[in-house]
Amino acid sequence: MSRDISGTNGFGIMPTYDIQTGLLAVGVAQSVTVPSTYSNWIAIFSYTPGASVWVSFTDTAVAPASVFSSSASVLNPAARAVNAGDVISLITTNATNPLVSIEFQAIAPYQN
Repeated sequence: MSRDISGTNGFGIMPTYDIQTGLLAVGVAQSVTVPSTYSNWIAIFSYTPGASVWVSFTDTAVAPASVFSSSASVLNPAARAVNAGDVISLITTNATNPLVSIEFQAIAPYQN
């Protein structure tokens, strides 16, 4: 652990070449397949500041309706553990077409 410029504890990760980037069109679900180079990954997400990006790890991403309901989509996740070959679906309601970057860091298998 190290401290960032504001003195907050932060972390450093090794650079990776397993990065997917894209521009999201409003209302159009797009998907990214997790690389198969390793079995287990942490997917680290970056978004255009202020963007609302809905992400699903199990289904096609859907932006919410006007009422609360069950959903497989989550708003702007920071990171998630994923497996090789998983499909990550993303969608936005922003007309500004936000940019998204997903950095994949290989990890050891999760064991409980």
